[in-house]
Amino acid sequence: MTSDTTDVDDGGVGGGESLLVVDDDPFIARLLEIELKASGYDVRVANDGVQALAAAQERSPDLVLADVMMPNMDGFELTRRLRQDPRTAAVSVIMLTARGLSADKLEGFAIGADDYIVKPFDTPELLARIRGVLRRSKEMRAQSPLTGLPGNVRIEEEIDGRVERSEDFAILYVDLDHFKAYNDHYGFMRGDQVIQFTAQLLQDASREISGGEAFVGHVGGDDFVVVVAPGMAAVVAQAIVERFDMEAPERYDDIDRAQGFIEVTNRRGELQRFPLLSVSIGIATTEMRRFQHYAEAVAVATEMKSFTKAAPGSSWAMDRRGP
Repeated sequence: MTSDTTDVDDGGVGGGESLLVVDDDPFIARLLEIELKASGYDVRVANDGVQALAAAQERSPDLVLADVMMPNMDGFELTRRLRQDPRTAAVSVIMLTARGLSADKLEGFAIGADDYIVKPFDTPELLARIRGVLRRSKEMRAQSPLTGLPGNVRIEEEIDGRVERSEDFAILYVDLDHFKAYNDHYGFMRGDQVIQFTAQLLQDASREISGGEAFVGHVGGDDFVVVVAPGMAAVVAQAIVERFDMEAPERYDDIDRAQGFIEVTNRRGELQRFPLLSVSIGIATTEMRRFQHYAEAVAVATEMKSFTKAAPGSSWAMDRRGP
């Protein structure tokens, strides 16, 4: 590895992301630490996989730069352990190795590595690879991999942007009722299909009414957000409720649909009945009040969603309180 950084453009400067460097060679580890800190990254160093795993579990980094050949726990095993732990499953991993064997690369990618760099390499190449992996990771967080809808990062940007521009808007916080029971009864694959079906329904219903102006995001799980003009909020909410109640029963087997419920065994081993899926929508709007930031607007919409969720079947409720 060389330390010539004259070819690195402004895009090479890190944005304060946290990196964990793992290498049993103290000279290489120190050199990487110096170069990466100089490029604006928050850098920690570990001497082997065991130490790295403990450090990552204590404070999850944005990216792990791990040597493959290390004592105690090699880079492959470290990557496996990171992927198996929910606390570190989303951490990006770049593997470093002195061997350029295709079998090693394939194994690295198979266990979840994001990129693979063969030694020796120069600093501009390393920084470019790091930027690329971090950018892809950020894009994945900004978009739900299940539905393809904007995720939490984009949802927050969208709403905060409207707040800063003093635009009028309404937030519909959409939540499925009895989804966990459906998931337990039919399995994760059919549960995922219901989430995808709901995402498409929300897009179709809201954009048909708004003329394509609606913003639809996937918060995660069975929670969604729709942003429209205040005057359209009630019409969009009612359209979603009616369309969902008409189409959701098709997601059930004939016998369950006919009887109008499913039976699921709870943790105490008791058989419990759950109604068919329904949808609850809470609406926060700038018609009656102004919001200072994203969290305040979402909190009001969530409060209204919780209120309407107490009623059986699909329904929506709008916050009409003043400041």
